[in-house]
Amino acid sequence: MRKKVLTIVLLLHIPFCFLMAQQQKTDTIRINLDKAIEIALSENPTMRIADRDIEVKKNYKKEQIAVLFPTVSGTAGYNHTIQKQKMVMDMSKMTSGFADYLLPIVQALAELGKFVKFPESEGGGGPMEVGSFNNWSTGVNFSLPIIAPAAWFNLKLSQLDVEMAMENARSSKIALINEVKKAYYNYLLAKDSYLVLQRNYENLQLSYDDISRKFEHGIASELEKMRAEVQLKSQIPGLKSAERGIELASMFLKVLIGVDITEAISFEGALINFEEKMKETSLPDLNALNLSNNPDINKLDIAAKQLHTGIKILKASSSPVLALSGAWQYSAMSDDLIFKDYKWFPYSYITLGVNIPITSWTGAAYKIKSSKLNIKTLEDQKKYLEDNLKISVINSINQINNAVEVLESNKNNMLLAEKVYTIFQKQYEIGMATWLDMNSAEMALTGARLAYNQSIYNYLTAFANLEKTLGK
Repeated sequence: MRKKVLTIVLLLHIPFCFLMAQQQKTDTIRINLDKAIEIALSENPTMRIADRDIEVKKNYKKEQIAVLFPTVSGTAGYNHTIQKQKMVMDMSKMTSGFADYLLPIVQALAELGKFVKFPESEGGGGPMEVGSFNNWSTGVNFSLPIIAPAAWFNLKLSQLDVEMAMENARSSKIALINEVKKAYYNYLLAKDSYLVLQRNYENLQLSYDDISRKFEHGIASELEKMRAEVQLKSQIPGLKSAERGIELASMFLKVLIGVDITEAISFEGALINFEEKMKETSLPDLNALNLSNNPDINKLDIAAKQLHTGIKILKASSSPVLALSGAWQYSAMSDDLIFKDYKWFPYSYITLGVNIPITSWTGAAYKIKSSKLNIKTLEDQKKYLEDNLKISVINSINQINNAVEVLESNKNNMLLAEKVYTIFQKQYEIGMATWLDMNSAEMALTGARLAYNQSIYNYLTAFANLEKTLGK
């Protein structure tokens, strides 16, 4: 009865364990190299900063375009006169004809707006108050540049700023992809190295168990058992170190792609999967090397264009500027605050003005000379950079070719080491080989496998650096 109850409990528990295992399996996100690059380009803070910088430059370009459109502004003002201005007109000293002509005009102004207040004396020599205590004005002003060369070249310079921001973003993208690739390859190398060491440890464990059984039956000596035990335990530190290396490589890769380091992510792949890629890729011809896609070269070219445009701006700043401006206003003046009785008078004008700089050429000439010197400096920097990039390309190609040759040698060596280890293992089982022979074959096989993985890793990192240099 107890057996039946236990069997029923176990049968009921199996589906639950299966569901838990499935849940744990689905919680882990599996990512390959292409997916890791895709996530990095969308989640890495460097790319978001570069995208925002592009938007800032585009907004600045739109700001420069707005300078070429009409500028319209509304105005309103109030002026309170504390003490009115006074005028003195001595009619007695004027000729009779001019006085007779001027007096009706002054009287008419005084009668219409009461802006002029005559003194009570009739001598004509007393002061007259002019104006009103309350002055109101409102209207609209506008201005439009018609010929403004500096503004046009500023617009071109802002376009170059946008191109520079986009090239910086492309440079960041290329650098990020390069870092992600090398970090991914480093993770695969750490994982594959761990698997090799773990396989070696398992083989040593099997050998130690076999020797222990033989020692118990008196077939193997105690010295052989002690050697096997020492050899087995000596592998544990390296195995633990390789395990920590996988964890650190995984954390670094997670940081690069922009996810939390505690995220349950499993990076798929193995270095052996890239062996076929090594046979399919083609290397660039050094005699027809093209570095036009390199972001550093392009940024120097854009910087030179910016300096040339800056020279044009300096010259344009010393050129005449033709602008159209105007205003349409209403004004009212009164000594009281009774708005309904105010009389509003319109006032408008249009001005076509030319601004001709006279003394600005003095400072602009020295600035132009400095800009030309900076252009020559950029040309020298570009030549120096191109020479270094060519050396970098040659170095990467040499590393790639060397890795291909070493890979073929290491692969043959690994296959041969596997055969040797199998032979010594069988000979040891029948007593034709010693434990030291089998252990030496095991160590040689482990070294051959590690060297094989290292050669693939060297090829992949060299090829990634070549792509970065070429701007791919």
